[in-house]
Amino acid sequence: MTLPPNVHDAEPIPATARATIDALMQSGDLFRYTAAQDAPVALLESEFAAMMGSKYALAVSSCSAALFLSLKALGLPRDARVLIPGFTFAAVPSAVMHADCQPVLCEVGENYRIVLDDFRAKLENVQAVIISHMRGHTSDMDAIMTLCDAQNIPVIEDAAHSLGTTWGGRNIGTIGRVGCFSFQSYKMINAGEGGILITDDADLVARAVIMSGAYEHNWKKHKGAPGDNTPDLELAFARWQNKLPLYNLRMSNLSAAVIRPQLPELARRVRDGLSNHDHVAKRLNGSPYITVPAPLAQEQRAPDSIQFNLVGLDDTAINAFAAAAESRGVKVQVFGQSQDNARAFWNWQFIPDLPELPKTREMLMRACDVRLPVRLSRSELDMIADILLDAVSEVATPAPAPAYGT
Repeated sequence: MTLPPNVHDAEPIPATARATIDALMQSGDLFRYTAAQDAPVALLESEFAAMMGSKYALAVSSCSAALFLSLKALGLPRDARVLIPGFTFAAVPSAVMHADCQPVLCEVGENYRIVLDDFRAKLENVQAVIISHMRGHTSDMDAIMTLCDAQNIPVIEDAAHSLGTTWGGRNIGTIGRVGCFSFQSYKMINAGEGGILITDDADLVARAVIMSGAYEHNWKKHKGAPGDNTPDLELAFARWQNKLPLYNLRMSNLSAAVIRPQLPELARRVRDGLSNHDHVAKRLNGSPYITVPAPLAQEQRAPDSIQFNLVGLDDTAINAFAAAAESRGVKVQVFGQSQDNARAFWNWQFIPDLPELPKTREMLMRACDVRLPVRLSRSELDMIADILLDAVSEVATPAPAPAYGT
């Protein structure tokens, strides 16, 4: 019997990382500010900014740290209202509250994207917006930016799941004021933990750099992307030196050494991930009980997982489907049915006066998530699709009526 593929392991770290890692281990020089120049973290920032087409990048300990620093760097007043989607990871409202702001939740529809009517209605009296491209599903960024720009509301892109995704040919993370990415193990580039923010705003990144833990004159080791010779960043650092608190959210050289060799692999991973996703999506969409939402017209996704909605099944059948798939070797996360799921807004009970979002709740109760690492072969993808289709057919097909008579 052929076993289902292990969807939890990522691709191996490229062998080119080994020499840098060995040198760091021999020297013990893991702190980003010890080297006079060209520390692995500094090189990562320069390379990542250039790859994304941004002026500045700041590598930090996590995407949550990047979101928090972005909010603090915007200089928002205490208790500022920050509009976020009702479908995101708990780290997003947590970052808002860590920044002494108030999360305001808006509805998300069955295609996992922001409901624009609700977004528009709740934009009044909001001081900032975080758009989570949740699981790589991008909301209508043209409409969102038009609404926010008209009211001079800064937009932070939570692109933790969206490295490599584009919108109208532009890299996700470069459309708002600042973009935040994750290097956690289940992301397109894997360092176990880690994050990075990008922006073209010199004042914002200078504030974020200092607050990230660039004490004394360590900010002098931060540069823009290659070719950026403007004095804006140096002038911004001079304005904010010794005027901001330090939160110490730095990335270590060891993490950067793991990340940098993976940057050249991103284009291939994006290509393979999209091919894998679309192959499985086509097969799943052949079932009357499963719908995989289509991408928006301007969206080119970079997925390493697949999300789909169950159709015509009650809660009992939905849970039976997840159990049937797991018994066959494929773990299905049903966002709203999984106990204590950090992506179900009703579990964010640290938010005062947590609102009800009926459209988001309805979606979450039947929205499923399955990992599809980009390293999977076509036969492994077909095995996953077969298991999901068999499981849903099993629970959706009514049992035959008992026969009576002699």
